[in-house]
Amino acid sequence: MAHSAGSQAEENLDTEKGIDVSVVQLSGLIQDFLRDYLSEKSKETVGTYRRSLNEFERWFARGEGACLFRTKDIEAYKIYLKEEKGLHQVSVSTYLTAVRRLCQFMMDSGVLKDNPARGVKGNRRPKSHSRRILTQLDVEQLVSSLGVKSDIDKRDRAIIFTMLFAGLSEIEIVRADVRDLEQTLMGWYLRIQGKGHTVKDQQVPIDPPVMDALRLYLDTRGRIRPEDALFVSHGHRSEGQRLNTRSVRSRINHHLNSADIKRPGISPHSLTHTAALLWLNDGMSVENVRERMRHGTLDTTMIYYRQQDLHKEK
Repeated sequence: MAHSAGSQAEENLDTEKGIDVSVVQLSGLIQDFLRDYLSEKSKETVGTYRRSLNEFERWFARGEGACLFRTKDIEAYKIYLKEEKGLHQVSVSTYLTAVRRLCQFMMDSGVLKDNPARGVKGNRRPKSHSRRILTQLDVEQLVSSLGVKSDIDKRDRAIIFTMLFAGLSEIEIVRADVRDLEQTLMGWYLRIQGKGHTVKDQQVPIDPPVMDALRLYLDTRGRIRPEDALFVSHGHRSEGQRLNTRSVRSRINHHLNSADIKRPGISPHSLTHTAALLWLNDGMSVENVRERMRHGTLDTTMIYYRQQDLHKEK
């Protein structure tokens, strides 16, 4: 793994003084980390780590040996991200997570004895989302504005129902295939490839209203193969082609404007956020909402829990 790049650094290992790693050695360690530690991660996840660690490498090189992989060095990097780079608190946390994982890799490779980034916490998770959610009135206006006359109408309605009442994101909708829809004794489910995953290893419950909207749309397409995309274009030049996230975003913004609920903070992704509030207001437990939204921690779900009153605003 990273022994070749870290062999000289290991000789200089000292618990109090840290370790002396050259820029070239750090670059090798980062490449080994991206190749070995993230081999099962998606391209998007690897790209996020690469961009984050590129910033750390630039900061490291600029310090000319000042960083010896001690806790105070990682604290200095955090201050640099916040004060000099002016990054948002969520971005700072993302960058620090990448460094923390890199240090863990260096520990496993014998380069470090302890992880100096473990004690350097990211910024507090925000208590509300930057994107606003739809109120009950917004949801009613949006749903009532959706038509079912054309193939495009039926497709857009099915997409909006899938986001608003099943909690799917734009990328999950774009990746979905017809064969991902599965009926079980417990009802219908959609297999999805979630954020950071490389395979469709997660199941999302599809409740009857959403399944009805999907059936209405799929029936308009005639003969469909299992491997076909669940949502396709119905334009003259692109008929039958899989939609991309830009197209999905454009169509949802069109309907938000048509329903007269488009305003600052309201975006297509607001529909996905609103799904959690709809479930909570229907009496679903926070833990069940966490599972449906596929949140890593309950803290994330609690952000929605605290927003329930916003959803009820008129």
